[in-house]
Amino acid sequence: MLDAALALLTLENLFTLLMLVLLQAVLGFDNLLYISIESKRVDVASQQRVRWIGILIAIALRIILLFVIVSAIEFFQEPLFSLGFPDMLEGVVNGHALIVLFGGAFIIYTAMKEIMHMLAVHDPDVHNDRGKRSVASAVFWIVLMNLVFSFDSILSAIALTDVFIIMAIAIVISGLLMLLLADRVSAFLSANRMYEVLGLFVLFIVGIMLVSEGGHLAHLKLFGYAVEPMAKSTFYFVLIVLLIVDFVQGRYQRKLLAQRQHEIDDIAVTTTSIENKF
Repeated sequence: MLDAALALLTLENLFTLLMLVLLQAVLGFDNLLYISIESKRVDVASQQRVRWIGILIAIALRIILLFVIVSAIEFFQEPLFSLGFPDMLEGVVNGHALIVLFGGAFIIYTAMKEIMHMLAVHDPDVHNDRGKRSVASAVFWIVLMNLVFSFDSILSAIALTDVFIIMAIAIVISGLLMLLLADRVSAFLSANRMYEVLGLFVLFIVGIMLVSEGGHLAHLKLFGYAVEPMAKSTFYFVLIVLLIVDFVQGRYQRKLLAQRQHEIDDIAVTTTSIENKF
């Protein structure tokens, strides 16, 4: 047993482990954002418990999913059904494409529903529980979407190494990092409510990226045009642009508020001067 463990501690395996942890961390950003937003739909007292339970269960299921994919990777690549509507919708859907398409569509739906909910007009004196989830329901969706997000990262891990224990250790480490960061991301969003809108639009773009990737995997053609996947570089570029726009908009809004306050102060001074004359 000890000799087998020492045999794994090679420079190549350690370097691969580091690369896998970094890969899981990069690909896990959108997952972390979803966990933070989803956990806010339960009672405040249960939010941390939901995140911890969801992530811990997801870590275990990720390892099981890793074993399943390693054992039956060809099954996920075999066609399940075809779409044959010439000049409208064509494609060959496999298990991998179906999972990614479902995950992307659900994330788009979730993001749009939350955005519309934020825009809805409510009576501030009436407590609104619309969109609230039970603890079990929130944990279920966190675990399910965690598996959707982890599918591509597991396939990427398989491409880097065929050592199961190295991949499993990377999943556990990345899961523990996610557990550590989930509370901080949620606390940041709670303390800076203005960034919730930004987070929801980032989540919306993640959904589009997954749908485009699933469409590419299924070789979908819409009205004769092939669906191309959104590159990760494009996603991060859009994310940077959104952050810059949000920063500039915030600075400009504060400038306008300062100018308005200055005008109000000038009017108040002028009014006081006129009153003193009379």
